[in-house]
Amino acid sequence: MKNFKFPFIITAAVIFLFSCTKKDNAPTAADNILAYTINEIPVTTDYTVGAFYYNFGSFNAAITEVPIAGKYTMPNGVVQPTVMTQHIQQAKRGGIDYFLFQFRSANRDLNNYKSDSTVIKSFLNVDTANMKFALAYNFSSGTYGISTTAPLENDAVKLEQFFQDIIRVAPLMANSNYMKVSGKYLLYIMNAQTLFSNNDPAIYTTLRSRLSTLGFQLYIVGMQDRWTPPARYPFRYQGCVDAIYHQSFSSQLNDWDRWYLLPQAMDQNWKYSKDYFATNMGGIDYVPNITPAYNWKITQPTSSNPNYPRTDGGAVYKQLCNVAKMNASSTTRLILIDSWNKWDEDMQLEPAVSYGDLYLNITKQEFKKP
Repeated sequence: MKNFKFPFIITAAVIFLFSCTKKDNAPTAADNILAYTINEIPVTTDYTVGAFYYNFGSFNAAITEVPIAGKYTMPNGVVQPTVMTQHIQQAKRGGIDYFLFQFRSANRDLNNYKSDSTVIKSFLNVDTANMKFALAYNFSSGTYGISTTAPLENDAVKLEQFFQDIIRVAPLMANSNYMKVSGKYLLYIMNAQTLFSNNDPAIYTTLRSRLSTLGFQLYIVGMQDRWTPPARYPFRYQGCVDAIYHQSFSSQLNDWDRWYLLPQAMDQNWKYSKDYFATNMGGIDYVPNITPAYNWKITQPTSSNPNYPRTDGGAVYKQLCNVAKMNASSTTRLILIDSWNKWDEDMQLEPAVSYGDLYLNITKQEFKKP
C-alpha cells in the first residue's frame, strides 16, 4: 500500500489547486438578474393616476404622523367637508386624477356598505373641483359564503345579490365626474381571485350585459393578490376583466430578499406578469400599483418584518414610480397609488406635518409632463 500513497497525495493536491483557481467566466454579483439601476423615465404624455381613498375611521395612538388636515375622524364614514375639500385640493396639486372608493355588498355586508357609501357621499357633497372618482367593489368570498366546492352560481339568491350590488351603484356612474377609460366606466373588483365560480366568464358577461342595458359599458380591473405568479388564476380573469392590478407589493413586506432590491424585484415580477396577461390570457392589460411607504410597527409593534420607511427623502418611492411607468399600459396609462389616506399602516400619500408635500410633488413630477 505504501507504493500508492505518494501518487495519491500528489493527485489530490493537484485537484485541490485546480478547484481553487479563479475562473474568468465565474458568475459575479453583477450577473444577478436584479443587479441593475432603475432609470428615470421621461414623461412625454401624462399618466392617469388614481389614489385609493380609505374609509379610515380614526387615528390611534401608534400613528405618529400628523396630517396637514389635522387628525380627523370619519365616524360611520362621514368626512367633514373642510377635510374632504383639503384632500381634493391636495390631490389635484399632486397630479391625482381620481379617488378610488371601495364599496361592499349591500345585501350581505350592510353596515360596511352604509359606511362606505357615506364616504362617497362626503366626496360628492363638496366642490370636487372636477376631481374624478371611481368605485372598487370589495368582494369577499367569506361574506358570500362561497368556495371552490360551493361556487357562486350554485346559489341563485347569492348570484343575484352579486349583480344587484353592482347595479345599485350604477346611479353613481351617471355622475359627470365618474372616471372613464376609453369611454367605458371604470370599475375595480377587489379580491377578484376569490370570486369562486366554475364559469367566471359567464358571470362577468351577465354583469356587463345588465349594466349595458342601463347605459354603462364597463372597463373592469380585477385584483390579484400580491407576489403571486400570473398563471395562478387565469380562470378568474380570462374572458372576465379588461385589466389586472396586484395588491401593493410595497406594503406588508415580509421577505428581506424582496426588501433589499424592492424596485427591481417588483419590476421583474410586473414585466413577466404584464407579458403573460397580454400573451396568454387574451390581451388582458395591466395596472401598476405602488405605495409611498409602509410601517408594520403601527399595527404590529413586535413585528420583525422589514419596513419601507420615509427616511430616504422619497428615493425608493421615486424608483417605484419609474417601475410603474415602465410597466404601465401604453394605451390606458393607468397608475394606482395605494393609498391616499391609510395612516394606520403609513401607506398614505396625503401630506403630513413631517414631510409636507414631498410625496405629492414626486407623484406629479413622475407622472405628469413638466
